[in-house]
Parts: sequence; C-alpha cells; structure tokens
Amino acid sequence: MTIRVAALHVAPERKAPMVAVDAVAAEAGRGIVGDRYFGTRHRHVSVQSAEELAEAAAVLGAPVPASSTRRNVTLDHGRVPTTPGARLVIGDVGLEVVRRAAPCRVMETSVGPGAARAMHDRGGAICRVLTSGTIAVGDPVVVEDAAVAAS
Repeated sequence: MTIRVAALHVAPERKAPMVAVDAVAAEAGRGIVGDRYFGTRHRHVSVQSAEELAEAAAVLGAPVPASSTRRNVTLDHGRVPTTPGARLVIGDVGLEVVRRAAPCRVMETSVGPGAARAMHDRGGAICRVLTSGTIAVGDPVVVEDAAVAAS
C-alpha cells in the first residue's frame, strides 16, 4: 500500500499557529518556503505519521490533531524513519533524516497535559531538503531505508 501525504502545515514564525496548506515549495539546503524554519541549517522539514498520532491519542485518551504537533508533513500511515541518514522522497522532493523529532512542549497546552509524553518515540523526524520541488497533499512517499519500509 502506497504511503501518501495526508496533511501539510506551516507556521510563518515561531509560536505562530500552524496553517494547513495544500502544497508547499521546498528548496534544497533551505527548507519549506514560508515556514518558520526556512533557511535554518538542518531543521528544514518535520515529518510525522497519522498512524503514530493515533497511537499517541490512544495513550493520551484524547485526539492528537496533526496541526497540534507543530510538524510540517503528516503521512497517512506507516512509521517515519528516524535513523540519521535515512532518505525519503515525497512528491519530487528528496529528504534526509537528521534526527528523531522530540515532542513539542507547546502540546501540553494545545492538546492537553500528558500529550508530549504520549508522543514520546512517535514524534517523527527532522529532515533536511536534498532536492528542491513541491510537496502536495496526496503525493506518494518513498522510504529509501529498506529496514523501515518493511515494518
């Protein structure tokens, strides 16, 4: 079953509300145009999975909306690779995992107490953009890390 982009979110500045969008432009070495992390050294794109959000919601006992995690890209299912160096291709954009994403502390107020803990090991990954292009809701996702793709 093909993994696809389920949702996209950006925030124009730090602590600004996340805004749902249908597509984003990603620039190699820079990130998502219009997002708060555009131009930072390594934190170009954050990726999470709706499946892992559902797991966190079950632990928390309350919904964990994709926008509340402060991640840019939400995949419709599967696990997001978190091993540094793992690669993904989303639409025509190449990404490389830099590190595992820690749950955002803002979730304690936006979702509720215990939300950050429920997201522990379910927060997805922080990636750098290797190939410029567009990412759109519905785009296919290819995980180039064979060990992750099999899970």
